[in-house]
Amino acid sequence: MHDSYTGGDQGDNFVGSFPKGFGYGPEEHDSDIGASGGDEKPRILLMGLRRSGKSSIQKVVFHKVSPNETLFLESTNKIVKDDVSNSSFVRFQIWDLPGHIDFFDPTFDSENIFGGCGALIFVIDAQDDYMEALVRLHSTVERAHKINPNIKFEIFIHKVDGLLDDHKIETQRDIHQRACDDLEDAGLEKVSLSFHLTSIYDHSIFEAFSKVVQKLIPQLPILENLLNILISNSGIEKAFLFDVVSKIYIATDSSPVDMQCYELCCDMIDVVIDISCIYGVDDVILSRIRDDGAFDSQSAAIIKLNTNTVLYLREVNKYLALVCILREDNYEKQGLIDYNFQCFRKSIQEVFEVQQNSAAGNSNDVLMSNGIIDKSRLTKT
Repeated sequence: MHDSYTGGDQGDNFVGSFPKGFGYGPEEHDSDIGASGGDEKPRILLMGLRRSGKSSIQKVVFHKVSPNETLFLESTNKIVKDDVSNSSFVRFQIWDLPGHIDFFDPTFDSENIFGGCGALIFVIDAQDDYMEALVRLHSTVERAHKINPNIKFEIFIHKVDGLLDDHKIETQRDIHQRACDDLEDAGLEKVSLSFHLTSIYDHSIFEAFSKVVQKLIPQLPILENLLNILISNSGIEKAFLFDVVSKIYIATDSSPVDMQCYELCCDMIDVVIDISCIYGVDDVILSRIRDDGAFDSQSAAIIKLNTNTVLYLREVNKYLALVCILREDNYEKQGLIDYNFQCFRKSIQEVFEVQQNSAAGNSNDVLMSNGIIDKSRLTKT
């Protein structure tokens, strides 16, 4: 494999595993594009029985804890709130709720917890007897939907790394059927449940969380449209808009996501960050970079694989990166691709300008009238 890397002008550097406080928290004062300081952040609830893997998921995805280290985590005994404020797009809170929680306990404030919830992730241990978990899932969905009909329910069928492929499919089918039947019997057949097979030992947990977070991003249709325009004019086969810290992709083009492509892009982000760390100037600079963000405006990387495939990474803002996959012969016009990327980056900035200056800022009609989704800007390969 041949690779080339271009770092930022200031020697920006990061390690592959970030400390807990890196890039998160309300103390951030992000002056980058789209920062929305006072906006109320959507809330994601992590629920499930004890030892189902809720806390491990949170630690691996958002705190960069090694999956093996999560074996020593203690059970959650109280609601743990985590403020995630990485970028102009990824801004939300995760609440990890104890598995023994009783909705009918007077001390449990269902109205407050479910009322402000954007998505509810219910984790089911696929390696355990999941009948009790299905009972708890039903009561959770019934209670939460009654309080907040707009909640998006996401079911993580977790720890599937220990199951054979056939068993994974059968387990998912059985859980899906039983959960939907229970809701239909309760007259809640209109409630939609989304199911994901997940494990902290591969990229499936990151992909699942990506799909959950995307549902909470009002600009998602615009971002997908912009990515579609970019790849169609640049000879790109697949493009992801990544949150660099968590490796969640907040948007991709309309073509289907192949897990191998997604894993390649995730690995590329790790490579770029690790190389930046290796060639860092000193600890003072490393400390400053950890405070300021992952990339600067000059950050970029190109990796050429021996399969005649090119991985192309460019900074969008200090927390977001565009990662693309394209054939090597299509990359011969690198200048054109770079130009089209600059148009794409400018459009991302304008999306937020419209959002801030118009009550209908997330409307395609408003964006079109402001010239944001404008194919004439891009040069076709």
